Amino acid sequence: MFTQLQLAVRFIWYYITASNGRGHGIHSPFVFSFVREVLKDHNRYSDLFFRIEKKRKEFRSSDQILEVLDLGAGSVSGKNPMRTVGSIAKNAAKPARFGRLFFRLIQYYKIQSVLELGTSLGLTTRYLAAALPDGDVFTIEGSPEIAAFTESNLKKEGYDRVKLIQGDFDQELNAVLDRLNGRKLIFFDGNHRLEPTLCYFKQVLPLCKEDDILVFDDIHWSEEMDHAWKEIKKNKEVSLTIDLFFIGLVFFRKEFKEKQDFIIRF
Repeated sequence: MFTQLQLAVRFIWYYITASNGRGHGIHSPFVFSFVREVLKDHNRYSDLFFRIEKKRKEFRSSDQILEVLDLGAGSVSGKNPMRTVGSIAKNAAKPARFGRLFFRLIQYYKIQSVLELGTSLGLTTRYLAAALPDGDVFTIEGSPEIAAFTESNLKKEGYDRVKLIQGDFDQELNAVLDRLNGRKLIFFDGNHRLEPTLCYFKQVLPLCKEDDILVFDDIHWSEEMDHAWKEIKKNKEVSLTIDLFFIGLVFFRKEFKEKQDFIIRF
């Protein structure tokens, strides 16, 4: 894992060198529409989003203690297995702007089923489910206490279409992949190591069709994740990648005759 200083330096370089987040100078029609219609936050004050952020605020102030079983590369906040819900919400949950981005991705590209690898407190899960009220959202969480806590809260809040599976990705992934239908979005956010990331990518790759989207979290979090992202970009089945620094998006659009890789400011 990179230090905070190393990450800051890398982010500054990304911000300076990335393409404009308003779409200026981007000549690909597909990517231009992505920037204008998906990347741009048109409706950040939606009532749906307000409800989720109210829950985030509640979690951040909670001193309930959960035992964290970390099957991935660890947390930036330390290795203590006993952590408060507030600590998890502050350090592990994806910021709201990424939840809203996933919401727009699902709606704009008419995604029909979603898989999330790494549920945590389910804040991102809520955005995924809000975007897909009539479809199925599958999410896998390795830590038993976190899974039980999150599943209970999701049920109380009426997220009936969310199917939370507690277990190791290695053991659960194939069975869940068989349950996905139609245009898929798969979000990899649970194991920030090189070999598992590439292994999960290779597992889902045979099932990926032209309209599917893969999203990888923390692609520049460490040397290992940097390397994993480079390997994913090189895969011959991948036609387009978009690097937003904190996440990377993978597309399989057949309209691109040559592979395209974009780094865009977000």
